[in-house]
Amino acid sequence: MTGVLRVGRSSRLDGVQYDLRGTVAARAAELEARGEEILRLNIGNPAPFGFEVPTVIVEALRAALPHAHGYSESLGLVETREAIAAHYARRTGFPRVDLDDVTVGNGVSELVGLVLQALLEPGDEVLVPSPDYPLWTASTVLAGGTAVHYPCVEEEGWLPDLDAMAALIGPRTVAIVVITPNNPTGAVYDRRTLEGIAELARRHGLLLLSDEIYDRVVYPGHAHLSMAAVASDQPCVTFAGLSKTHRVAGYRAAWAVTCGFAPDDPFLSGLRLLASLRMCASVPAQHAITAALEHDTSLDALVAADGRLTVQRDAATAALRAIPGVEVTEAGGGLYLFPRLDPARYPVLDDERLVLDLLDAEGILLAHGRGFHWPRPDHLRIAFLPEAPVLVDALRRFGGFLQGYSPPGS
Repeated sequence: MTGVLRVGRSSRLDGVQYDLRGTVAARAAELEARGEEILRLNIGNPAPFGFEVPTVIVEALRAALPHAHGYSESLGLVETREAIAAHYARRTGFPRVDLDDVTVGNGVSELVGLVLQALLEPGDEVLVPSPDYPLWTASTVLAGGTAVHYPCVEEEGWLPDLDAMAALIGPRTVAIVVITPNNPTGAVYDRRTLEGIAELARRHGLLLLSDEIYDRVVYPGHAHLSMAAVASDQPCVTFAGLSKTHRVAGYRAAWAVTCGFAPDDPFLSGLRLLASLRMCASVPAQHAITAALEHDTSLDALVAADGRLTVQRDAATAALRAIPGVEVTEAGGGLYLFPRLDPARYPVLDDERLVLDLLDAEGILLAHGRGFHWPRPDHLRIAFLPEAPVLVDALRRFGGFLQGYSPPGS
């Protein structure tokens, strides 16, 4: 008699949510399979919208391929880590970065998981912004921790509420996640805000986890400041990569930089152990990192006052503000807007249902706000990657849809 194979779902997935590739995305794929055209404004993937890979990166990757088929050191190629260290040496106030401070990864997503697994004991708490990029909450849960969401205030440009953050710190709190420029709100945190967060970390002995994947996607009138540059005396892990700043999301090319740790800190040994277990990051992609950081400045033109991304941001902002009952804060950085629907005019009870209904009616795919751990069904996230005329037309159709929309249960 043979045994019965018992296959189930791990309880570690309880509470894990990543709606950006969930029910709504599955519905969009189903419609596309039927031959319907879908405008995907739900994720920050530049490739479908005519953003070409910078030539210097492609050429470096092509030249490296014949000798990029072996493992690298688990932390990454020496020349790649040297390029990353030099990248931060050019930033005013950023602490000195040595080669052993750099871990190269297959996207920031992988590195977030490694860092949280190296850090957390079961039941440890991590302060995560609300709204958040949902990877942070999901990865915290998968690592055995608890995500505690601190509020960001829309009326104050989506800056964190530092008093509320302080009130949430408890005996099991071990880290604070900072996302600047912010996804999904577009907020770029100023020095005063970052100094306030640094002081809380200093007072309570907390690790700072700074997600800076959009660090150079910053628009006129705004300036990005790294958390580590403000909190040079505090342990901080800075996450960044090429996916947005160099428009190569599919390369999965990213890094984490550790600053402010004692050389023998057990967290660092844990992180290096986990990095070694996955052997190394993609070696061809590491060559792309080196080329990008040393030779590619193409983003500068895109975020200039008359640059494509700035024009698209402005067009999308104006189109949303033209819709009655819709408010939106201008994005200082990143690729997204996070508009609010006036509940008095649009009594939406289920924002995911709203997004599904819009998809079916207009072929436009957005992301619902509660997927970013925002507590109310009154916000949506919109990626402004298409050309301005496409965005304006899509948001005009969105506005028309809203005017005739009767939310189920309202």
